[in-house]
Amino acid sequence: MTRLAKLGFINTSRTTMPVRRRIRSRGVPTALAGAEVFCTGDRDEAETLAGYLLGQHQLTVHDDTAEKPFQASLHAIRLRDVTLAHLDYHHAADLDFGATGDHYTVLMPTTGLMECKYDGATVTGLTYQAVVVNPRTNLKLELAYDTPLLIVRIEVAALLRQLSRMLGRSVDRPVRFEPEMLLTTDPAVRWHGAIQLLSSEVMTPDSLIQQGIGAGPLEELVISSILWVQDSNMHHDLTGVSHTGGRAAVRTAVNFIEEHLADPITLRDIAVYTSRSVRSIQQAFHDDLHTTPMNYVRDRRLERARNQLADALPRDGVTVTDVAERWGFNHLGNFSAAYRKRFGESPSQTLRR
Repeated sequence: MTRLAKLGFINTSRTTMPVRRRIRSRGVPTALAGAEVFCTGDRDEAETLAGYLLGQHQLTVHDDTAEKPFQASLHAIRLRDVTLAHLDYHHAADLDFGATGDHYTVLMPTTGLMECKYDGATVTGLTYQAVVVNPRTNLKLELAYDTPLLIVRIEVAALLRQLSRMLGRSVDRPVRFEPEMLLTTDPAVRWHGAIQLLSSEVMTPDSLIQQGIGAGPLEELVISSILWVQDSNMHHDLTGVSHTGGRAAVRTAVNFIEEHLADPITLRDIAVYTSRSVRSIQQAFHDDLHTTPMNYVRDRRLERARNQLADALPRDGVTVTDVAERWGFNHLGNFSAAYRKRFGESPSQTLRR
């Protein structure tokens, strides 16, 4: 198993069992060429397996004949909370979702045309215009013939965490993006750059993420890019963040904490760095993040520890004790208890998955 084969929501054992002779894959990005998840000529199987990525739906295939047999393929890699995928039905097809899954999805046709019924509105996907799908959206996709999709899936919790760090405060409502994402604008360059960097890291054998390093920052780049580029109900809050007052101090403190998570950090260190009194920075964290500075430090260290445990492979020789000590948890029992309370499983369970 490679690090990037650890897809948490799909059974990759299907990759070695095509139903019939494969039609040559068309336009699969180089980064995904060796990451086939399934290739099948069975409509029901394609519906089920693609449903793990996109959400459960009903698949209707058009013009499936003996001369032009149906065949669907999916290539995908998942880091932790960001998945990059390529889905191709080789036919015109409709995907009807009662409600999409609990994740954000960016659908980018690489050729062809995608018409969408999106919560009752009509939205079009083209090579220069992606469609951003919010969680639990009533959606019908109508894919014209020869319309493979490049897909980015982002987990809800990760997007909310990143937005909270960017705002310097907690997020008090669900994030809802506008559906149409024009890819030819100047801001969209940031999105393209993030996807290109992700692709480069995936396809380079000795890259940082192939060595189990840097997946977190790379995911944060992808997530922050869509938050910054795409209109949403939180976009004004993000682009209009005040640079004075408590929020500026919290953002400064959060940046300091992120840069020194593996180092000893005290409350006084945070206060000095932000030029605030200890009491003032505590109040700012309470008002904006509904926590204390040191609880924030602990939670971020737990997240880093979880990421390292989830990324580890048996050949790495990683132990729970090593990870706990790296992130400043010197009492293994306390670490395990805090970890289980936060994530609902023990550190050793995460490591074994």
